[in-house]
Amino acid sequence: MSQAIKHGCKLLFIVAGFAFAIGVPSCAKKKSSPEPTVEKVVEPAAPAHASVDRLRFNQLAVRLDLPLYWTCDADGDSAIDPDEVAALLFYPTRGEWVRDGAFSPAFEDAYEAIAAADVAPAVAVDLPAVEKKRRESVLEELDQGRPTLVMTDVRDITAEQRAMLGLLLDAGELIDELFARTLGISALASKVPAGDVASRSMFRRNWGPECVFPKTENDPDCSAIPGAPRPAVDVYPAEIQDEKGEFCQALEKHDDAKKLLAPFVVVRGPADALTAVPYTEAYSEEMGAIADKLDEAARTVLDPEEAALVTYMKAAAQAFRDNDWAKADEAWAAMSSTNSGWYLRIAPDETYWEPCSQKAGFHMTLARIDKASLEWQGKLEPIRQEMEDRLAARCGSPYESRQVTFHLPDFIDILVNCGDDRSPMGATIGQSLPNWGPVANEGRGRTVAMTNLYTDPDSIVTRKAQASSLLAAQSMKDFTDEETPGLLATILHEASHNLGPSHEYAVKGKTDDQIFGGGLATLMEELKAQTAALWFVAMLVEKGILTPQDARRSYTDGLVWAMGHISRGMYTDSGQRKPYSQLSAIQVGFFMEKGALVFDETAKAANGTDVGAFVIDHAKLPSAIDELMGIVGQIKGTGDRKAAEAIAEKYVDGKVVPMGVITERILRFPKASFVYAVQY
Repeated sequence: MSQAIKHGCKLLFIVAGFAFAIGVPSCAKKKSSPEPTVEKVVEPAAPAHASVDRLRFNQLAVRLDLPLYWTCDADGDSAIDPDEVAALLFYPTRGEWVRDGAFSPAFEDAYEAIAAADVAPAVAVDLPAVEKKRRESVLEELDQGRPTLVMTDVRDITAEQRAMLGLLLDAGELIDELFARTLGISALASKVPAGDVASRSMFRRNWGPECVFPKTENDPDCSAIPGAPRPAVDVYPAEIQDEKGEFCQALEKHDDAKKLLAPFVVVRGPADALTAVPYTEAYSEEMGAIADKLDEAARTVLDPEEAALVTYMKAAAQAFRDNDWAKADEAWAAMSSTNSGWYLRIAPDETYWEPCSQKAGFHMTLARIDKASLEWQGKLEPIRQEMEDRLAARCGSPYESRQVTFHLPDFIDILVNCGDDRSPMGATIGQSLPNWGPVANEGRGRTVAMTNLYTDPDSIVTRKAQASSLLAAQSMKDFTDEETPGLLATILHEASHNLGPSHEYAVKGKTDDQIFGGGLATLMEELKAQTAALWFVAMLVEKGILTPQDARRSYTDGLVWAMGHISRGMYTDSGQRKPYSQLSAIQVGFFMEKGALVFDETAKAANGTDVGAFVIDHAKLPSAIDELMGIVGQIKGTGDRKAAEAIAEKYVDGKVVPMGVITERILRFPKASFVYAVQY
């Protein structure tokens, strides 16, 4: 995208929602003078398709469940043009909005519907009161997400790559269907009221009927389905599940807990006779169809330079048939930014999606490799063993340094996220995989940083406005729109998942899941990684890789990131921990207690209007980070569950952090809700 287009989008974001009237001098005639003869001036016609501004257009398209997006007002005429339209993926319908360079009849119908929705009552007034309230809550839920486009143009790829891409997108749709089944929502789609397009859109975007955005997730009226049914995930018997997730603790104490809570099995049977059933048996039809698509995609690629990708697709296909993910992980770990131009991960991996945080969720990440990652790899690879040694020393006994051989993060540009990857709110910006097996245990996994997310002009302007509402002016000076601080944090966070006492590290033969339980184990691992991401900054300054100014910017960026996650709340409505929100509260609260971060109730924020602002003390912050790193490292290294619960209770459930202030200011702005389009 050109700089002109970027600036046009940014300007439009700033002025959206405001109307300006330009005064025109009066041309009243004078009676004492003869009326001059003038030719009639024909005013130029107003641009077509200009009745709805861009942000409102995209908001209404979501409400109407239309796979349509106005990308940018490139020419600044406040009207949508054919070259400013994207057709979105992952909707129940596909829109052909442009044909032969002009708008199609389908677009004209869509625009008419959007323009009508802009002036019509948001919810029909003749509905019963209960239903009217539910639909109003649905609209509030939808509007908390700002549709944010991830659009990729790969029309320059070869014919065989184009064929492969089409098959992988098909596989991604099958992953969506499989993930929906594991969530237990497939049977609920028919319960969304006919004709209620907003509820249908919310059900699609949110992966089910429940509201997930901060203002509405605890609203009992907010549901895509009347009566607000709560789905029961399919990986456990519905009859044993309860709203508070207490069945998870019961499973952890079960005699067969190790088998029942293994990541690649579902639990079946009555409560008194539970058994573990492999994914490939429980979901044989769906997984077989995905395997077939992967095999077909592998056959299309004949380029010898993509041999590693072909090997992985074949291995992944086999894993979808036999549940042996370790072999697929070996093939996947053998891929890198030097032997493939593509990044593909299709597997069950992360566990955050289900109430017990034990079962691997199905997903597909498809991306292109960004070769810029080679520069950072060149800087960090020579010191990765020293990073492990220093972190081990800070964690202390009984953890001991080990040889590490993990890949430093590849930079990737996301094409699509499918299944567990595609969140209704935000998106993963870094990941380290796999989570289990020899590749993970031996530090041979891959880490990635997603470089094309949150880089759009709307997201940049929003984040700066949020930061300036919370930080005092002197601290705002270290905030930057540049990508480097956030990208560096992602690199260090993901690298740190491979350092120190990680997921498979055992204390007296027990892993972190067995010691802490799924939710707390996830929190402590993410807290370790994010604290280490801050902690390693000082080492990089010492090595001359970063400047002191870079460090200040990185710390500031990390604190703004944390405040954004605090605004999302600490728990789901079913009581499940939100790991990033909770680690953020622990960090911010700890730094406040150490005087490294001060909330001055009388100070003006950098935006000049809000009263009460955070001041970062950069003289105290590095030592506070170091102290927190030692505490977290000891908890992980010794398997101290009581200490983990205590630190979470103090800062997550306590009154140290002014969460209300942070939440109110962050939530003035809709959160990014990513939508996807691929041109190929």
